Formats: sequence, structure tokens, C-alpha cells
Amino acid sequence: MSDVADVIVVGAGLAGLVATLELTRAGRRVVIVEQESERNLGGQAFWAEGGLFLVDSPEQRLAGIKDSPELAMSDWLASAGFDRNDEDRWARRWAEAYVHFAAGYKRSYLYQLGLRLLPVVGWAERGGGTATGHGNSVPRFHYTWGAGPEVVRVFREPVLAAAARGQVTFKYRHRVDELIVEGGSAVGVRGAVLEPSQEPRGAPSSRKEVRKFDMRAQAVLIASGGMGGNPELVRAHWPVDRLGPVPASMLIGVPAHVDGRMLGITEGAGGSVVNLDRMWNYPEGLKNWAPVWPGHGVRIISGPSPLWLDATGRRLPPPLFPSHAALHTLRHITLAGQDHSWFIMTQTILDREFALSGSEQNPDLTGKNLPLMLLRLKKSTMGPVRAFLEHGEDIVIRPTLSALVKEMNVLTPEAPLEYARVEQEAAARDRQVVNDYYKDMQLMSVRNARTYLPERLLRIAAPHRLLDPSHGPLIAARLHLLVRKTLGGVQTNLDAQVLRPGGAGFDGLYAAGEAAGFGGGGAHGYNALEGGFLGGCVFSGRTAGRALARDLA
Repeated sequence: MSDVADVIVVGAGLAGLVATLELTRAGRRVVIVEQESERNLGGQAFWAEGGLFLVDSPEQRLAGIKDSPELAMSDWLASAGFDRNDEDRWARRWAEAYVHFAAGYKRSYLYQLGLRLLPVVGWAERGGGTATGHGNSVPRFHYTWGAGPEVVRVFREPVLAAAARGQVTFKYRHRVDELIVEGGSAVGVRGAVLEPSQEPRGAPSSRKEVRKFDMRAQAVLIASGGMGGNPELVRAHWPVDRLGPVPASMLIGVPAHVDGRMLGITEGAGGSVVNLDRMWNYPEGLKNWAPVWPGHGVRIISGPSPLWLDATGRRLPPPLFPSHAALHTLRHITLAGQDHSWFIMTQTILDREFALSGSEQNPDLTGKNLPLMLLRLKKSTMGPVRAFLEHGEDIVIRPTLSALVKEMNVLTPEAPLEYARVEQEAAARDRQVVNDYYKDMQLMSVRNARTYLPERLLRIAAPHRLLDPSHGPLIAARLHLLVRKTLGGVQTNLDAQVLRPGGAGFDGLYAAGEAAGFGGGGAHGYNALEGGFLGGCVFSGRTAGRALARDLA
């Protein structure tokens, strides 16, 4: 097949696959240009745990959760905090459209493709403690049966079938360096063909050029992802005014090929790129003991019970508790000039609440393995968790608090903890637990969360004293800052068409997925509610594909 096509899609990640599916359904021909090898088909979505943000779903209703589009929209807007007239004009409209999608046909659209959900709904980003503030008022994190690889599969397979029919051509190891713009319209791409790579999925690959290439089509769709794998670019856009000094060290939660190159290339061609200072990073990263890419970090998805201490041993203030407000907590840590913090938990807490993010860390979900899933009742027996406990350099396990603090100081001799301070924080917390009611807001949150039956049965340990030996041993986890998602990006209208500075449409140029800030140049605003990243790729990719299929000649 020749390179002549209706649309060139730059990026073979989830948004690109979704758009391609919609285009092929309409009989269009597509060339997918991807700088990595075929092993990376599906992009970073493959590595995701697969959570989806849904509103008033059958799974929620089964669990007795009373949700509504109005409540979800209120939560979304309170979290987003849109406050920029030009940059947020389209982002807010995308946010409203996405919540409508999540409350409407999102589930049926995915269900018709073969995706299935677990009946348990998780409660992520529980918020800052006010009804009008950031956070999810109710559980909305729907677990995909098969995790990120399954989300990729339901789009990959029909796209590969379209390729077998001759509708789709994949151009792997083709790196785009330039958008071809003629007469004010995008008409193609130029770049370099890179030498073949046999590296495994996610691993860095060679950038040695073999030859140049030039492709043309009626339109170009940018679906190349964000900039989370490019620490230099992240630091260049780090919002010092909001998040404090640029951290001296950061873990990276996405492969190195998530490099943000197309953001600069699109801007250089005349497209509007906005809100790159908005990013979704986490304060609960662990160094991956078996890294795939440089600086590979994995996020702890904790329940609300661990004692969270800063690098000096002081307890983080309310409402900065585990599972509540990721970016607010990161801000607190960085503004104090620190780049690490600590969880302290008992074996009982670890068994119930310690989970790790990502498809590779959740083999029961990813492999659709029901017997293995039963081990979630005792998480420390799960293979990936055991591996981190046994091999992870950030984990300390000791029978007593004094021995634990001594070993914690071995890990961070540059920032030693005072045992007396740590003991004081733990003892003060423990004094609250002896009663059924507390003034401690973290324990209030635990109690509230345990009124939700799935959390009580599967996720959250009953309150108990940290220093009670019967719940031991004690475990400490050193937490690093972890870079993940780019919340800003290429600004688009509601048809996913790229806009020029000033608001005019860029003929022939479209953007979707993380490259577009999940729609409009930043549909999440300043804060995310979780579960909206994969869904944002699906929604924006679907929108772009359908708009292109409708409007092209």
C-alpha cells in the first residue's frame, strides 16, 4: 500500500488507535506514524491499571452509591479550578462534554467493543475536606477486567483487522520532526526513519537515523502523548509559584519515548499549546526494583490509614492523607524543600491497603485471574508486592519503631529522623484509636471510608494502634516524587481541531489524547479526579476520528 491516505495519525497510543478505529469504520484510509517499534503499540496505556471514570453507572448503583452528572460536574469543576480566560475557554467545554460522556454512552461504547468492568468501584482522590473543594464526593474509579492491556486490545484488534483489509498502514520507527504546512493547512509530516529496534516494550531505543521520509494526506492528527518521560521538559515547565522549587530528584512513571517532542513541533508550526505548567504528578513513588526505563518509578495506591511523615518526621497536616489529594500533598512536600517523605504502617495495614499502580503490578486484573484476585484479601501475598518488600530499596521492615527509624536513617543519612519526634507522632495517633470517636481527621476519614462496604471488606483495615505488636511488624516506605501526566497540551475545539493563537482553526490539523491535554488543551484543569486519563484518550480520540471522517473530502 502507498503512503497516500486520508489521515496521518502521529502516535500509536490509545488515542491514535481509537481515532483510527472511527476513521476506518467510516471507510477512511489511515497511516499511523510511530517512532517506536511494534512492541510499543498501545503506548503508555498498556502500562495503566485501567481505571475508568464513570458516573451513575450500574456498578455504582449496585454498591448503593448515589451519583449524578450534576454532582460529578461539580466535583470536576471544583478540582479543575479553571481560571484562565483564553487557555481554559475550550478546556472547560471539553470537561463538560467528557463528564456527559462518562455519565452517558461511555460505558456502552466500551462494552460493545468487548470491555468489561469489575463490580467493585474504587474511591480515588477523596479530596480536601470540603463539599465545594477538590475531590470525588463518591467512588467513581471503575476497574477494567484486563487492566490497561485490555483497554488497548479492544481497539488494537479492530485496527489490525482494518490493516489486514488495507485501510491502515503502520509506519514504525518513523519519527516526525516537522509538520508540512502549505497555504495555512497541514498536509503532511516529515521526519527520520530510525534504525530497527529489538528493545522490549517501554525500554529506551536507538535514535540513529537511517533515512528521511515525507508523507502527505488530507489531514494530520497529533496523538503522541505528553511530556512525562522527559525530565528536562518537565523541569522547564514546573510551576514554581504553585509547587515550590523544582525537585532535585524525581522518578518517572512513563517510558522515555513520552518525550513531548510533538508539543514543540506543533507550536512551531503555528498551533496553540497551553497550560504545560499543569501536570499530574504524585508524591507516593517507589523506585522500581526491576526498572524498564530510566528512573522508573511505581506509585503506591494506598488506603487512607498509613501515618504520613515528611522528611523531618513531622506528620503531614490535614487533609493531606493517603488517597486524598495527591497534588496538594506534593505541593506541601516541595514547598518545604524536600523531595521525599515516609509512610509508616503495620503489617495489618499493608496486607489490606498496600497496592501498586500499573498493569504489570496487578497480574490478577491484567491476566483476568479470579483465583489470584482472591489474594487481594491479603495483599502482601501478591507477587509484585512481595517483590517490592523483598527487593525494593525504599522499603524497611522491623519489629519495633526504634529499629525501624534506625534503618530509615540508613536510607537517608542526609536527612536523619529524630526517633523522639517519630515516636511522638505515632503515640499521639495511637491514643486516638482507643475510642470509637476521634478528633484526628485522618481516623475520621478512615471511619467514613469504611461505611462503604467494598472498602470495609476489601480495602481498608480496621483502625488499630501502630505500636501494637500484634499487628506488626512495622513497615516504612520512602516515597519519592513521581512524574506522570501532562494536563496541558495542544488547544483544540470540540471537534479536536487544533487552534491557532487567537482562536482560529488550523486547517487539516487535529489533536487528541494527552497531547491535547485530554481535550481542549487541558480538560482536567489543575487537578485530576483519577480514571479520566484512559477515558480522556478514548473520548478525544473518538471525537477526532468522527469529526475527521465527517468533514474530509
